[in-house]
Amino acid sequence: MYELLKVEGRAKRGRFHTPHGVIETPVFMNVATVAAIKGALSTEDLENISTQVVLSNTYHLHVRPGDKLIKELGGLHKFMNCNKPILTDSGGFQVFSLAAMRKIKEEGVYFSSHIDGRKIFMGPEESMQIQSNLGSTIAMAFDECPPALADRNYIIPSVERTTRWLKRCMVEMDRLNSLEDTINKQQMLFGINQGGIMPDLRIEHAKIIREFDLPGYAVGGLAVGESHEEMYNVLEAVVPYLPQNKPTYLMGVGTPENILEAVDRGIDFFDCVLPARNGRHGHVYTNQGKLNLFNQKHEKDMSPIAEDCNCPTCQKYSKAYIRHLLKAKEMLGMRLCVMHNLHYFNNLMTEIRDALDKGEFANYKKMRLEGYKNNK
Repeated sequence: MYELLKVEGRAKRGRFHTPHGVIETPVFMNVATVAAIKGALSTEDLENISTQVVLSNTYHLHVRPGDKLIKELGGLHKFMNCNKPILTDSGGFQVFSLAAMRKIKEEGVYFSSHIDGRKIFMGPEESMQIQSNLGSTIAMAFDECPPALADRNYIIPSVERTTRWLKRCMVEMDRLNSLEDTINKQQMLFGINQGGIMPDLRIEHAKIIREFDLPGYAVGGLAVGESHEEMYNVLEAVVPYLPQNKPTYLMGVGTPENILEAVDRGIDFFDCVLPARNGRHGHVYTNQGKLNLFNQKHEKDMSPIAEDCNCPTCQKYSKAYIRHLLKAKEMLGMRLCVMHNLHYFNNLMTEIRDALDKGEFANYKKMRLEGYKNNK
């Protein structure tokens, strides 16, 4: 159940009740693709940096170690020792982005594993079965993710297929949740809105899928090549046609600037690999913009990454030391940067929620964006 606590313009402050705990929104989901954060962070670390939700990936866990094995071991929560809500991405995006050789049919997609080349078939029923085996809190519908800049003649049949697949996902999830040996019989399904950067197609699709009365809705197929302005235009057009009393999730986004702009347009849920990926390369986020710790100017800097940050990294370690670790290719350097970045994103969401609670989000957004802009 989703409680809409406050609204400021289109920005929403909510609370989403799940079988694995309450999620305060807006929220950033920390990406643990293969049931682990890249950068050597443990689930205990995630507790220490105020993580609310973990996101793992259906396709990757199906390929390795195998969803049936994870089910046999008690499900994903038990497997990775996580007591937080877990959202599993359906695998649709990976099928379309990783698989060089694939055939899209009405029944699903035939493709080759990116690990060993073995032939795999995945359709709506298979995606639901894998996610049910994982026992995640929230399962994403299996959709076709067309390139954002694909032409209209490609996108129209693609969106229609995504709608048909969503109906099949719903039927299969209902069946799976009724089975005796299902790990999480309260697993929730989020539908995905598609339509490229064409507002009319997005709106038409939103009107169709909102009638399915699902627990939540995502906006997919963005942040895959279009400009930021095109993405914001799509959100401005389509979000008003998605239920305000349900969570809205912008998939694969983004930067702090993207998050602030999307919250302003009514988005609740976010995920992105950027904070962890950038951290592994020594790029760290601050309220004054991004720093590259490989820069020589940090060689003798004994101050923390950010003086106003209370993450475990900034409480104990200097830029000079972390830079040395990164240069020496010591894993600890990578870990400390990823820890800081994920804390930064989680804390940004806490501050956004606080600003919404006080009716001050517009001022908060303006202050943060000016801080990023002035230090580019």
